Amino acid sequence: MQLSVEISKYPLADDYIGPIKGFIAELNKYPDVTVLTNTMSTQLFGDYDAVMQALQACIKWSFAQYGKVVFVCKFIHGDLRP
Repeated sequence: MQLSVEISKYPLADDYIGPIKGFIAELNKYPDVTVLTNTMSTQLFGDYDAVMQALQACIKWSFAQYGKVVFVCKFIHGDLRP
C-alpha cells in the first residue's frame, strides 16, 4: 500500500531553521522514502511501512535532539506525488 504524507514542523525555539533542516536531513537517510520539500511543508511518498518507519524514527530523533517541537501531519492513501 502506498502512502503520501505532508508534514510541517514547528520548533518552539528562536532558532527554528536548524531543527527543520536537521529533521529533513534525517528523513533523507531513508532511501525507500521520497522526500520533497517546499517553503510550507515536507512531503513523503512511498510504501506505507517504509514511510511510517521513517516518520517514527525521525520524530523521535527530533524530540531527543531539539526538545519541544510541534508536528502537523496529513496522511493520504496512495502515491500523490506531483
